Amino acid sequence: MSTTTGTAVALRSTLRVATAGSVDDGKSTLIGRLLHDTKTVFEDQLAAVVKASRRYGDGETNLALLTDGLRAEREQGITIDVAHRYFATPQRSFIVADTPGHAQYTRNMVTGASNADVAIVLVDARHGVLEQTRRHAFIATLLGVKSIVVAVNKMDLVDWDEAEFDLIAKEVIEYVQALPTPVPVTAIPLSALLGDNVVDASPNTPWYDGPPLLQWLEEFDADPRTEVGGRLHVQRVIRPQGGEFADFRGYAGVVNGGGFAVGDEVTIEPSGNRAVIKALHRAGKPVHSAENGHAVVIELTTTIDVARGDVFVATEGTVVPHIGESVEAEVCWMVDQPLTVGSRWWFKHGTRTGRATVTAIDYRHDLASLDREPTESLELNTLGRVRLLLSEPIVADRYIDNPEGGRMILIDEATNSTAGALMITAVAR
Repeated sequence: MSTTTGTAVALRSTLRVATAGSVDDGKSTLIGRLLHDTKTVFEDQLAAVVKASRRYGDGETNLALLTDGLRAEREQGITIDVAHRYFATPQRSFIVADTPGHAQYTRNMVTGASNADVAIVLVDARHGVLEQTRRHAFIATLLGVKSIVVAVNKMDLVDWDEAEFDLIAKEVIEYVQALPTPVPVTAIPLSALLGDNVVDASPNTPWYDGPPLLQWLEEFDADPRTEVGGRLHVQRVIRPQGGEFADFRGYAGVVNGGGFAVGDEVTIEPSGNRAVIKALHRAGKPVHSAENGHAVVIELTTTIDVARGDVFVATEGTVVPHIGESVEAEVCWMVDQPLTVGSRWWFKHGTRTGRATVTAIDYRHDLASLDREPTESLELNTLGRVRLLLSEPIVADRYIDNPEGGRMILIDEATNSTAGALMITAVAR
């Protein structure tokens, strides 16, 4: 049978995919199978994998080695770091992030899934739904993926039992639909090792009438998010102050949200000053417009005070950004030092940095019961809701409206390492 919620339509845009699941569920093998069966592996790469498989005593070609690049990963047979792989079919191109399964590497999973359109959550058919399965499904929805595929792997080891598949699919679907930010879920029975239902339909699942995984990915409709209007966080003010461009003043950054065009009126936040775009430059050449993801330099018709950390906002945008020093956000805590009320950190939002003080921890998420538990601290790899007071105002969107404008990190003042990844839910003065 096919267990699915939501629909899919053909679309040729690049699809960003994150794989997740518990240890040994077969994430790296699945990606290796996709690369191998779509013939996007060079002969020398495949030869190296065959050689490495013999060296590590795998007995056969271990396709997981196509993504497990670290020596420790190959020796232990686990994924530690996030590996990105690229492949394409005639229908569309893909960027796949292979994320770790160990609970101690939850922070790596957050990093890998932060830009994903779709999350593939693998479940070992022999073991069923585990705590890590729930953890990764929860994080994926929190990070704003548009859909989850439950890849019930190693079905060959349970004799392709339809009842086992149905039980796992039902449990994950019910769990995801009960989350604060539910998304459509599709379940597919497969064997990454043997290739069943990965690229081609399997004769071993006559009871499953859905598409194989690759076909589903090719047809998935990755609709753009809500149009929030153009945003550009100023990275650098460009003033040559000499030669033929002595009077040039431009503002460099990367466009997110919507776009900008010459003649558009923009608001520079947080000052609230308004101006009109005189010119746009991309890769050293003048252009009429710039879209999401384009690195550009903006020239204005008037000279006003703009500095690094300021944000250009399209006046015609349908969603107004939030400005303020008081922030509420979901957080995944990433270091051994607990997050406590009153602790101080550096923050980075877009190109703006400053000091942040934790004013409250509202709760932590219990990933099994989905309860919101009162707590005085957040430990490594836990998820919760926090409130911060910043040393200076930020110009932000809610993460659900615009992930690029809704992301923020906390940085350890002593080690300069990223301590927490935040998804902003509210900003106030």
